[in-house]
Amino acid sequence: MSFLIRETLTYAVPLMIVALAGVFAERSGVINLALEGIMVFGAFIGCLFVRVMQQNEVFVLLPKSANWPQMQGFILLTMLVAALLGALFSLLLAFAAINLKADQTISGTALNMLSPAIVLFLIRLIAQQNELTLFKGDAASWFMLKKSMFGIPKTTSNFFVDTFLNKVYITTYVCLILFVVLSVLMYKTRFGLRLRSCGENPQAAASLGINVVKMRYAGVVISGALAGMGGFVYSLTTANCVANGDVAGFGFLALAVMIFGNWKPLNIAGAALLFGLFKCTAAAYSTLDINGDGVFLLAQLSKDPVWGKLLNANFYRLLPYLISLLVLAFTSKKSRAPKAEGVPYDAGKR
Repeated sequence: MSFLIRETLTYAVPLMIVALAGVFAERSGVINLALEGIMVFGAFIGCLFVRVMQQNEVFVLLPKSANWPQMQGFILLTMLVAALLGALFSLLLAFAAINLKADQTISGTALNMLSPAIVLFLIRLIAQQNELTLFKGDAASWFMLKKSMFGIPKTTSNFFVDTFLNKVYITTYVCLILFVVLSVLMYKTRFGLRLRSCGENPQAAASLGINVVKMRYAGVVISGALAGMGGFVYSLTTANCVANGDVAGFGFLALAVMIFGNWKPLNIAGAALLFGLFKCTAAAYSTLDINGDGVFLLAQLSKDPVWGKLLNANFYRLLPYLISLLVLAFTSKKSRAPKAEGVPYDAGKR
């Protein structure tokens, strides 16, 4: 059970933070379909930053040294770099949607096509191969937290330690804290109220002295920062800090989580955990011991003469996306998007 919870959080947290990124943009009135592209860009920037730092021996500490907290500080710095470049990349969407009043769906789609092309071109230029990897070692040996680092003997085994302190990444907890803080910012502060008003009725907001253009830029930039950070977190925790121009559709899954969660943080957290569970199942079904009795039920079903024809590896990989389609089909009619979402702001319109 500890493994299941830990891995579910690993997949759910990037979905949560990127879905919240979509909320910030759409609550301000701008549709951000470019979450996938910004995640791809953020994953590349984060992996490139780690690789360059290793290559130039800026951080010469060995991953197994006693100074492991400094390695965690390095990861936090990398998250910040990915967030900053993600915010910068999102300015392309903000300029097209706000200043040029371009169709926001097409603008987001264009960025989704542009980002992998740029990333793959730069990867070929830098590494002369189709993916950008760490200069040395792997993500787990460099950055994964283990219980021995906290002074807990390896032989110690209890639910809390095995679930939250062993074989985890600090990014999971940083993103959870950030998710809570930004949710409070959106719903309990003046800034959040103004941002949401621009997505509901920008003309009414402007009549009260709110600068709609600035607020929409703020929403898109925050959205880009979170999506860029989410891209790096995905790459670090599930792809061994490798950038290859792909994030396995997590940006589009995050959009589904956002719609399923009805643009509300608490609902989004629950939806992300649901989708994270299915992603975890797809990735580790063959070694998944649900109740700790040593029986790998899903693996056994996949080998069954009857059930094995349906419940195979391809089915489990398809499951998260199939669930996304089913959930959206049954819940999208009840979803309530911001009223002015996708509508270019016209100061003269009433």
